[in-house]
Amino acid sequence: MAQDAGSSRPESGDSTKGDAAASPAGEDMTMREQVLDIIESILADSDARSEGVRNNLRALLDARPEDPERVLLEHLLGTRKTQGSTAKVPVQREAASLHLESSDIARTVSVPVSHEVREGIQSILADKLLLTAFQPVHALPGGEVVGVEALTRFVGEDGAGADVWFNEAAAAGLGTELEIAALHCALTAAHDVPENMSVALNLTPATSSDPRVRNLLAAATLAPDRIIIELTGSLDAVGGQTGDDGLGPLRTLGLRLAISASGAALVSMERIEQLRPDIIKLDRHLIEGIESSDGQKIRARAIVELAREIGADIIAEGIETAAELDEVTALKVTAAQGYLLGRPSVHPLDWSAWSIRAQTEAQPAG
Repeated sequence: MAQDAGSSRPESGDSTKGDAAASPAGEDMTMREQVLDIIESILADSDARSEGVRNNLRALLDARPEDPERVLLEHLLGTRKTQGSTAKVPVQREAASLHLESSDIARTVSVPVSHEVREGIQSILADKLLLTAFQPVHALPGGEVVGVEALTRFVGEDGAGADVWFNEAAAAGLGTELEIAALHCALTAAHDVPENMSVALNLTPATSSDPRVRNLLAAATLAPDRIIIELTGSLDAVGGQTGDDGLGPLRTLGLRLAISASGAALVSMERIEQLRPDIIKLDRHLIEGIESSDGQKIRARAIVELAREIGADIIAEGIETAAELDEVTALKVTAAQGYLLGRPSVHPLDWSAWSIRAQTEAQPAG
């Protein structure tokens, strides 16, 4: 599934937030207040083992006291550790249930989940140690930014990526809780996304049918036609699209549906046709090497043709090279996103700049 919303900034080496500290957490919490709240939580930690992390954060604040959002993002990127570089203290293990699916078997097995992992996830839920970055989605062939995708970033000493957190939360039985917390964070941050941009929010099928999700989306300040629900995970778990079951409540709100067509899962093309999404995404598995692989081109072309048949738009994601962009443009996909076109940003000034640039480029010369 992301800052100039206030003038108060943390002073270097200080865990206070000035005026922002008086703002209660809630629906109207601005992105800057979220960032300041996270920074305060990190600097207030008294664990001696993370003193180096706190010192690094203070140094970043010294360098950019006027821009806590970029400070926090740099901190998140900089806290990644070399895997296995330090020995882990033995921790208590707990059992959790995890549903596994494959082409020939579906079963529930017991998965060991550490007490440390469970506490870490519960800490995120309690202290809101997460924030939202948005990645721009560019229309093709013009290149104007027409939407953003919300991507969750977590604050943690181990620097683990979002996928790790969500997978561990699911294994600990807290997957839906963490997804809903991330959704709340994304909807709050989306207040600052320009109104001419759509906002894509990632949810698993199980979480998308939770009544709390419908309530959050119904209460959002975003217009329903700007909201895109991008389903992640197995499409086999998606329920119906009418009435009170499955995606029915979200479809009733007028939200758009996006699903990902993976190069490793073309067997789901029939399922895609059944779901009839508004948007089909060509993921990185289908994009990587497409400029030199006839097989990749054939698979991508088949999905593009299916999208045309059911009236869906196509978005190519994970575009990293000019050659990849040329190929998907030749396929006449609707839009594209990726590091080549724009990296995720937590800064509303960047989001506004994307919109201003698009409007400027759309104006006729002279």
